[in-house]
Amino acid sequence: MTDQGYTLFDTAIGRCALGWNRQGVVALQLPEPSDAATRARLRRRHPGLEQASPPPAIEQAIAAIVALLEGKPSDLSFVALDMTPVPAFNRRVYEIARRIPPGRTRTYGEIAIELGDRALARDVGQALGQNPFAIIVPCHRVMGANGKLTGFSANGGIETKLRMLGIEGAQIGSTPTLFESLPAMAKPARAPARRH
Repeated sequence: MTDQGYTLFDTAIGRCALGWNRQGVVALQLPEPSDAATRARLRRRHPGLEQASPPPAIEQAIAAIVALLEGKPSDLSFVALDMTPVPAFNRRVYEIARRIPPGRTRTYGEIAIELGDRALARDVGQALGQNPFAIIVPCHRVMGANGKLTGFSANGGIETKLRMLGIEGAQIGSTPTLFESLPAMAKPARAPARRH
């Protein structure tokens, strides 16, 4: 077992990479088009990390992430994060985002209001765009005003965000009207052709 390192692991959305040190997780990299690209993106931010066997606490975190991405109830709040290099404002945003349960969403504005100023919505978006702990800090559960889907920095962009929200059973967009929620009506049977 090493005090720091990273490992690749399979999930329902592809192979992710998780980096750690003695304090906890330092990064979770969502899947890139290849393992090499996933490794490279993680190591650009954490050049000192080498691939290694994860310690038990990291194995538990990985198991919980895999379960969540399979649509199983999984609480990731137990996962220790090393936020030492993270700016103080971003930490506050991440702490709020971590409280959003699977299947639910919040807006940037709602998080800004919780921080004390609605005008911080854009700053909240920027902080989440810099999130090194994707999934553990569930930035995919944060939307634009009125539930509008906005950019997502992971490979696949908004499609990846939608896929993750779909796995979690989140209601995206507005609630369907009565008529939209009814099953499509069967087409009437075609009347037999008349013979003259």
